[in-house]
Amino acid sequence: MVKKIFALILFGGLFLYSCGSGGSQQEIKIDGSGTVYPITEAVAEEFRKVDPDIRVSVGSSGSGAGFKKFTRGETDISNSSREISEEEKALAEENGIEYQQFSIALDGISIVVHQDNDWVNTLTPEELNKIWKADSEVQKWSDIREGWPDEEIRLYGPNTAHGTYDFFTEVINGKSGASRTDFNAVADYNVAVQGISSDKYSLGYFGLAYYEENADQLKLIGIDAGDGPVKPSLETVKNGTYKPLSRSLYIYVAKSAAKRPAVQKFVEFYFDNAGELAQDVGYVPMPEEDIKAQKSAFRSFASDTVAVN
Repeated sequence: MVKKIFALILFGGLFLYSCGSGGSQQEIKIDGSGTVYPITEAVAEEFRKVDPDIRVSVGSSGSGAGFKKFTRGETDISNSSREISEEEKALAEENGIEYQQFSIALDGISIVVHQDNDWVNTLTPEELNKIWKADSEVQKWSDIREGWPDEEIRLYGPNTAHGTYDFFTEVINGKSGASRTDFNAVADYNVAVQGISSDKYSLGYFGLAYYEENADQLKLIGIDAGDGPVKPSLETVKNGTYKPLSRSLYIYVAKSAAKRPAVQKFVEFYFDNAGELAQDVGYVPMPEEDIKAQKSAFRSFASDTVAVN
């Protein structure tokens, strides 16, 4: 009887170890930027068709929230629409998290208004600063330019967890996080799309993919940085003429995760397909030579580890 009980305990322990070990090796946890989410989710969707035994979960809590999880060792890959901050680097070091940054696509932050807005086609970076700075006195459209409607302007933008918020405030207001607070701060960009598309006197900003997906509901505004108005597009972001709101998008891979064949397979697949899929979801693919360089950098990063089967 004792032998039978011992055998059952031993079998149960081996079963749990097998499930736990196999599960951890065959599951890839990703979170972070809502802007990068459409690309990574598109890659994950295609990857699941190729290797359905590897479970890939993709969240969209925002770059900042994603880095909190990543620097605690809770995720394998972190999507980000900005570079990791010094504070986040310190947290990663404190928790023994080694990682590497990889560029996967380009983006142009889109300034959008309601489709029936017939008075604004162009804004300057200075006017965006006037609207969004921390001590902004802009309450009505007429506060921006004389002759515009004497109607309240209702603003939409990402909340502080998003890298888009950090990038926009740094570029337009001179410091990351420097912004007025009396606006509709959203966690989900689709909420901003819904709000702007239903309010004639609204204005907001988010990544190009969210405009492309909802172009039939929104009006895209050109930005005049001194050389005439330019709207974000595949061409203008790629050639650098959409200024100053063009940027790179990233994934961060933990070194511990890069040891695992499942993660290696997924990231290689990511680089092989990021160009086409980024364009499919409304972003700008990086030049082919840059993608190859990122893939080579990842291989060097992953080979500097001992593979875990």
